[in-house]
Amino acid sequence: QVQLVESGGGLVQAGGSLNLSCATSRSIFAVNSMGWYRQPPGKERELVATINVGGITNYADSVKGRFSISRENAQNKVHLQMNNLKPEDTGVYFCSAYIVIKGVRAWGQGTQVTVSS
Repeated sequence: QVQLVESGGGLVQAGGSLNLSCATSRSIFAVNSMGWYRQPPGKERELVATINVGGITNYADSVKGRFSISRENAQNKVHLQMNNLKPEDTGVYFCSAYIVIKGVRAWGQGTQVTVSS
């Protein structure tokens, strides 16, 4: 069973910053693309950012220039640095790994991010 454990969510004022982290096993981290998704209140889950094994990143237009995704290879972690947060960034943030060998996406339990205006 794939385990993805998120941490770092919380409450922050608009313009503030948060750093989310996601830890997983070496066997998952080393060979699969990792990413962050979010689900705003009352809305569908949406892509925030992804990073592949080679370090190539992809961002939703709404977060470009404000968020940065990175891989910490020594700790099998993926981070999401979120700067200049806006109230519309509020939601549950999920860590995800695309398990290539199985053709499925695994999810963490989610962490709440709330940005007050």
